[in-house]
Amino acid sequence: MPSKKTRTQPFAVTDCAMLSIATGVSAQNLRELRERLQTIQPGCIYYHFWGHHLRPGFEEPEYNNDFANWANQGLHDRNLAERLSVIDPPSYTDLDALREELIDVIEERLDETEQVPWAKSENAFRFIRSTLIVFDTGIRLRTPEEMAEFLPQISPSSLYYHFFDARWRTPDRVDDFRAWLDGLGPRYASLSAIIAGYDPSFITLTALKTELVATFSQFRQGGSS
Repeated sequence: MPSKKTRTQPFAVTDCAMLSIATGVSAQNLRELRERLQTIQPGCIYYHFWGHHLRPGFEEPEYNNDFANWANQGLHDRNLAERLSVIDPPSYTDLDALREELIDVIEERLDETEQVPWAKSENAFRFIRSTLIVFDTGIRLRTPEEMAEFLPQISPSSLYYHFFDARWRTPDRVDDFRAWLDGLGPRYASLSAIIAGYDPSFITLTALKTELVATFSQFRQGGSS
């Protein structure tokens, strides 16, 4: 647990860049996906659960991770897609534990089916490995009021780092906004509670920014205490 001194320090705004690297590893069917998952680098597991948040694109994926989206679009197995989509990464101790859960869900589905689902060659699952490059912006925010002024200009990658990555990165599995507010004392408990209600499985960066801006602005205007 962080010390009291650490928890009451200013909010250090951090940004990041996700480097994506093609591995050359792919899977054409569900059995191959299971086999590849057993040996693929942990960075691939990270990328295929969270990478879509920082990928450019005009359409939001239907499901919250690449494995579920491929099961739906590549294998046309909506049943499997639903099962994969409810996996909650912060519930697992590390990426290897998350990997094992993926494999267990896939093996369960393979046991249920008489024929192994295949995808067309152009729709094969291609594993991508990622590395997160993190850097300090030098911006320090000392109060929620300052946070309210800053949030409209926060970058998508910074928002990703402080909300999505934090829920995997930190021992408490809590986003950086709540960790900071909780360290400021009980006055901000209601503000922290609102942010706790944002479900990372079903919120996009665009929607998250809108919600955070509105929440902190309302607090600054006296609508929360």
